Amino acid sequence: MTHFKKTLPFLLILAMATPSLAQSTDDTTTTNGDATTETVAEGEPVPDPMALSDGQPEVGTVYSKSTHGDWDVRCITAGEGQKDPCQLYQLLDDGNGNAVAEINIFPLGGEGQPAAGATIITPLETLLTEQLGLSVDGSAAKKYPFSWCSTIGCFSRLGLSAADIASFKAGINAAVTIVPVAAANQKINLKVSLKGFTAGFSEVQKIAAE
Repeated sequence: MTHFKKTLPFLLILAMATPSLAQSTDDTTTTNGDATTETVAEGEPVPDPMALSDGQPEVGTVYSKSTHGDWDVRCITAGEGQKDPCQLYQLLDDGNGNAVAEINIFPLGGEGQPAAGATIITPLETLLTEQLGLSVDGSAAKKYPFSWCSTIGCFSRLGLSAADIASFKAGINAAVTIVPVAAANQKINLKVSLKGFTAGFSEVQKIAAE
């Protein structure tokens, strides 16, 4: 079986995936220069901007708000007077403990919008022309195109209908299907546990509505 590289900082995923935070652009690289550089005194540990905070979070810090089964409600600190945006998160592996992809789901539900959006990030070795498949409990997979790739992986942005969300709530496992470039005749099926999805999605809906 083809193994993929370990993935992907949630902070960047959240910023790109959530419409209220940022829209996708052609340039997904991080800017450089003094505005994004911190000076660390000799002997002091270098801070990890992607690490989950175990104390009072600063603006832009990702933190875990709660866990429901196999789903994590992750939020990003928006600052004083602003609501922290939150999503459901799950890291997907290949069944052998190797991290392969990430899925983030967030409620939408506005007029003319799907019930929810999802962003799935897969390795750069993904064959994009085969698109991404998503199925629940062995049902026929729906296909979704990839939107863009950056140095951390390839992004597929999904609109999920109310019926899709209902199937997630009623299901046991979903599957994300991708095809590796190195083995175009193979399909990699990544298990998405739906344990805790109903409670987790209800929480992010409540947070979004507050």
